[in-house]
Amino acid sequence: MHSFFSRLAATATVLLLLSEPGGAQSVPNAMRLPRAAAVSQLTFEKVTADCAHPFGLREGQNLEYQLLNSRGKVTGVWRYRVLSISSDTTTAKKQRAIVTTRVRLKSGHYDLQNQVLAQQDLTYFCRNDTVFTDGVGIINYDGLKSFRDRKLAFEGTPVAWPNQPTAGSNLAAGGVTVQVSSPSVAIAKVKTTLRQRTVRPGKVSVTVPAGNFSCYVVESQRELATQARTDLILKSGGREVDYYDPTAGIVKVEYYDKKGKLVQTRVLAKR
Repeated sequence: MHSFFSRLAATATVLLLLSEPGGAQSVPNAMRLPRAAAVSQLTFEKVTADCAHPFGLREGQNLEYQLLNSRGKVTGVWRYRVLSISSDTTTAKKQRAIVTTRVRLKSGHYDLQNQVLAQQDLTYFCRNDTVFTDGVGIINYDGLKSFRDRKLAFEGTPVAWPNQPTAGSNLAAGGVTVQVSSPSVAIAKVKTTLRQRTVRPGKVSVTVPAGNFSCYVVESQRELATQARTDLILKSGGREVDYYDPTAGIVKVEYYDKKGKLVQTRVLAKR
């Protein structure tokens, strides 16, 4: 997998520059890559949830998620590689030191022919007892299909995942805004946002190809919006249910349309 991701980075036609607020990037054209090995179930050592290794991630680690349609058929995969983990400490006057751990990841979305459909450079970070994933990671690429060959500037709002959330508590909204432009004029803003994020009571056991996990459940409203003018906004949305284990990250995601019908599931297949 190491050589696979090195080749992925070398062949990419675009660099995604991200920081905690976000950065500029472009969506690449599909490129052919070698066929990946079949997904197999792996076991790994359980770790304690802490900020030294957000979601239990380690440098050089690889993860893979399968995308399933409403009938449970695999339609594509997302692959991630942890590039680096670093920490810094800040101290305000008369306050204790705060340690922030940052995780840089490279990811790619592939179809069943193993062609890359999109790439992302992401940054996760952990502070106190909460991991924040990059808001750019939830982008709705279908909403950008009509804006090919345009300049795209991405600004992400991190998504919070507490290590010990309180049942019934509300979590902050997160997501991404994409400014679509031509060389001379702004064209539109495309937004993907998770709102009204609520922690369900208790933990549930979730079994996915990567194994069995004890997960917290967060239910959200997922809003997709395209704003061409201040007075013209096209919106659609539905419901999202996230299952996450603080020692292993997001294990399963269910996407429902506005009528409550399950339209896609994302499951952790390899870790």
